[in-house]
Amino acid sequence: MLHELINWLVATIGSMGYWGIFLLMAMESSVIPIPSEIVMPPAGYLVQQGRMNMALVILSGTAGSLVGAYANYFAARYLGRRLLLRYGRYVMITEEHFAQVEKFFRNHGEISTFVGRLLPVARHLISLPAGLARMNHWKFSLYTLAGAALWVSVLTWIGYFIGANQELIERYSKHAVVDIVVFSVVLVAIYVFLHRRRQARVAKASGGESAP
Repeated sequence: MLHELINWLVATIGSMGYWGIFLLMAMESSVIPIPSEIVMPPAGYLVQQGRMNMALVILSGTAGSLVGAYANYFAARYLGRRLLLRYGRYVMITEEHFAQVEKFFRNHGEISTFVGRLLPVARHLISLPAGLARMNHWKFSLYTLAGAALWVSVLTWIGYFIGANQELIERYSKHAVVDIVVFSVVLVAIYVFLHRRRQARVAKASGGESAP
């Protein structure tokens, strides 16, 4: 099944070119469950075959990821928020919950968006709370692009070096997911450490200013 799917993707991307990568990654990044792990490695294989350009493949995949993320972000920002505020009380969602989400994304939206783009499942969903919380559009775009570009690059290079070996692509894609999760955990731990240090310095400075 996986062998047939990857062959179909290679043929589809080969015939549609960079637009095919763009469309598939836009679908992957929104609500349509097309795993990026089976989209970008075949494109990397086509680069290795000299049929596509590495930079354009990564650019197409990253741009598609951003467009798919925009679909969720703007839907949540302009439609989801209104509906949840109106009907959320029926499922125990209150305006206080919205206030908490908004506060969290004001303080931690950048790291949440960047890390969310790297993690399985979360990369499809992180745009929704960002939109509901009305996270700054430009910051959302910047950190979505950064996270998507990193993940797309990793998968494309896997396909480039491994070629058309489906079993190896699947194995190394799983290894890449594990490595990305570990990287994300370390990054979040460093962020939390630095954030707490900054809070402690601010609290100390405030205490010193208020002291007689």
